[in-house]
Amino acid sequence: MNTSNHSPADLPSSLPSSEPVILVTGASSGFGLLISITMAKKGYRVIASIRDLSNQGQLMEQAKAAKVDLLIDCVQLDVTDHRTISEVIIETMERYGRIDILVNNAGLAIGGYIEEVPLEAWRQQMDINYFGLVAVTKAVLPYMRQQRSGHIYNISSVGGRVGFPGYAPYVASKFAVEGFSEALRLEMQPFGVQVILIEPGAYPTSIWKKGFDSIHASPHSPYQDQLDAVLNYSKSTLNNGADPQDIADAIARISRLRRPKLRYAMGKGVHFLLFSKVLLPWNWLESFVLKFMKKRKAPARGL
Repeated sequence: MNTSNHSPADLPSSLPSSEPVILVTGASSGFGLLISITMAKKGYRVIASIRDLSNQGQLMEQAKAAKVDLLIDCVQLDVTDHRTISEVIIETMERYGRIDILVNNAGLAIGGYIEEVPLEAWRQQMDINYFGLVAVTKAVLPYMRQQRSGHIYNISSVGGRVGFPGYAPYVASKFAVEGFSEALRLEMQPFGVQVILIEPGAYPTSIWKKGFDSIHASPHSPYQDQLDAVLNYSKSTLNNGADPQDIADAIARISRLRRPKLRYAMGKGVHFLLFSKVLLPWNWLESFVLKFMKKRKAPARGL
């Protein structure tokens, strides 16, 4: 990776890539993989960032099947390694002269009841889902500002709008992404850069399987019944979730708009949930959630 120190003004601006360029973080699976392939099909040069390049196999196999593998460049990027972020962005600009779209997709989901989630796990959650997203965005902003154009997609969650029990670390990170994106949108609009929040509901992607496999719970936890209820509901919802390709198609569609909205909530039941939070008193929604969880306790014990 090139480690030379350049400012935005030092980089080539007269010979940009003939294809528009998109950088996707967390591209080895899930939304990131689908977004990478979908945008390559639309003619984009895709910079697919992956924390461990040994995990690029699934992406490149699907890219070859779709005959777009020559448009996808895999780069190693850990969003918590800020030095590497700068190197990847500089190398992309030196090679292609432009970054038209940034998709901040890299993330993980840490769950468990607040009392039982160790502080190190909270830090890991925020380092990847929030501070990593901020670091990549900051590295790209000077170039988009200089171009006076660009789209930045922050993959948030309906959990960034509504807090769910059992997922406080994940929810907190997505609430942070939401506030950051609102402020960033207002700062960048005068420079022609659009900031968009994608807010998926339940979609069956690998982030949730990994999250279910690493739930934090103490032996003989006093929260076990409630946690079982939350996890059973989550797994049931995901098994009946919407097609993750919807998110990739939405980004392809929104990228053609001159004035996209700030928020795009997507997924089964998401609009009803958000509508309910806005219109109903909080104690009504709270009561509904708690009663629902109570009903789920009995079957949860029998698993």
